[in-house]
Amino acid sequence: MDQKFRDQLKRRSLEEPFARLVGMEVAEVGSGSAAVRMTVRPELENIFGATHGGAIFSLIDEAFQLACNAHGILSVALNVSITYVSAPDPGALLEARATEMHKTRRTSSYLCEVRDVLDGKLLATAHALAYRTGKQIDSQPVSVGPTSTDA
Repeated sequence: MDQKFRDQLKRRSLEEPFARLVGMEVAEVGSGSAAVRMTVRPELENIFGATHGGAIFSLIDEAFQLACNAHGILSVALNVSITYVSAPDPGALLEARATEMHKTRRTSSYLCEVRDVLDGKLLATAHALAYRTGKQIDSQPVSVGPTSTDA
């Protein structure tokens, strides 16, 4: 897809309520790739005062969502397997990067990494698999949840 479409994906991410809630910002969207950033804040801590794993997973998921949909075909997650490597420092700026490794007509796979932007420290890795529905995104409403015709 062209840059205009990728800019539309960026805008959708900026308007996404959950992404706004946790403070995500799109750094880039390419053909089968994306990078998303988020600053570690106290609101994202777990019960031990470290960054909640769900916050890091969410950052990966947002980059994965943008990367797998950057071709203009509505794609949804089938599986994401994450490995947490180290905890980020308080106030760190994190970047999740998703890179397409393989794509077929119906599936695509991605390698994802989360790093501290300042020192480059690896925080988490993930392998993600998407199902490509075959439906053009341009013709889809913003909400793409299941419908009665999907059963």
